[in-house]
Amino acid sequence: MARMATTRRVVVSTIGAWFFGFLIFFPILWMVLTSFKTELEAFAIPPSFLFFHWTTENYATVQERSDYLLHAMNSIIIAGGSTLIALLIAIPAAWSMAFSPTKRTKDVLLWMLSTKMMPPVGVLVPIYLIYKTFGLLDSRIGLVFILCLGNLPIVIWMLFTYFKEIPRDILEAARMDGATIGRELVYVLTPMAIPGLASTLLLNLILAWNEAFWTLNLSTSNAAPLTTFIASYSSPEGLFWAKLSAASTLAIAPILVLGWFSQKQLVRGLTFGAVK
Repeated sequence: MARMATTRRVVVSTIGAWFFGFLIFFPILWMVLTSFKTELEAFAIPPSFLFFHWTTENYATVQERSDYLLHAMNSIIIAGGSTLIALLIAIPAAWSMAFSPTKRTKDVLLWMLSTKMMPPVGVLVPIYLIYKTFGLLDSRIGLVFILCLGNLPIVIWMLFTYFKEIPRDILEAARMDGATIGRELVYVLTPMAIPGLASTLLLNLILAWNEAFWTLNLSTSNAAPLTTFIASYSSPEGLFWAKLSAASTLAIAPILVLGWFSQKQLVRGLTFGAVK
């Protein structure tokens, strides 16, 4: 009886997981299908799921109208650069908070997290004026800087929780062997926290890749990433759903592939230290 109940629970859980997984993935699937339709078929009611006239015209039009490779390169540089700089700042900061805390450490952590609760539009005007004064508008450096600052609290919080799971005795043993702080960070702490570092890097990369508010307001053409590339297909004449879907598919394809191949590492890092 217990075995039957267990088997039934596994079957129900599996069906439920596949059902909710399909619900989450369905918008992406529908977007990909719409990208292969004509504009008339994209608006057709009732909509056609698979049986329609498949065409790649939208992808050709998107490539002719916009330089996809330029926008993709901007996204790679901006997301990758902001992620690497955030990690370089967050690793020593999280180390100091985890292994050399002060009475103000928790207050600082809460303050950093509270900055994420403020809507970005609240500081848009001063940030825009500062960028205009220093010539950082529509520049990769400017976007790397603002995305790094925006995601830095999350990176520090994640690394702080990972570092707290590392036994302090190991670091003390390294210090007794004569390891300096730099060697302790590079040769002892970092290798032990690779799952946490990898998941933090991937999550921050995804957040920077998908950032739309700052990229739309601080870039126009030269440094415009793929989020700006997608928004360009919204015009006063209306939304061109088929072309918009093609542009969106091209924009999410790289990060979707990266997430698919790194999902095990991401899950491993996010659950790092959860099971004792």
